[in-house]
Amino acid sequence: MLLSFHTRGIIEAGCDEAGRGCLAGSVFAAAVILPSDFKDELLNDSKKLNEKQRYLLRDLIEKKALSWAVAQVDQEEIDEINILNASFLAMHRAIEKLQITPESLLIDGPRFNPYKQIPFHCIIKGDGKYLSIAAASILAKTYRDDYMKKAHQQFPVYGWDRNKGYPTLAHKLAIQKHGLNPLHRKTFNYHLQLKLDF
Repeated sequence: MLLSFHTRGIIEAGCDEAGRGCLAGSVFAAAVILPSDFKDELLNDSKKLNEKQRYLLRDLIEKKALSWAVAQVDQEEIDEINILNASFLAMHRAIEKLQITPESLLIDGPRFNPYKQIPFHCIIKGDGKYLSIAAASILAKTYRDDYMKKAHQQFPVYGWDRNKGYPTLAHKLAIQKHGLNPLHRKTFNYHLQLKLDF
């Protein structure tokens, strides 16, 4: 059972990102403040759920959350500041959009760039430990999936409706055949990864 809070009696926002390991498209992040009495047995790390469950939970989270927000950082910004900083920036943008100012942030992962003066806790595999982080992981994942499905309509040869921009073999073979397009991240590490993985 996932935990409802880290510190009792304060307003906590769970934060997570989606798309950090992709070769194309924006990285998305979400921030979610849940009611202290929120409970749902299905809610878990988005990677442990199927697509239908994620979208059902997205509707529930958006209805029940005290506040929630989703933000993104595009591939051009990623190439400028690197994917790690872009992930933190996407979280900052999501936090900024919240209608309630959190008193503490629960961050999925080992590192974070501080946001204003709000205290934060970095929690490895936090999306499998805290309800608010799990909720953020679902929003970030589903909104990014929607974005990549639309991008697939513009660039269908890369199979983004299936791989969502992740470095699957089919995606890498499509890049070899058709080259990169404007939505691909063009940083050196991704080119290196493409070469080494073959």
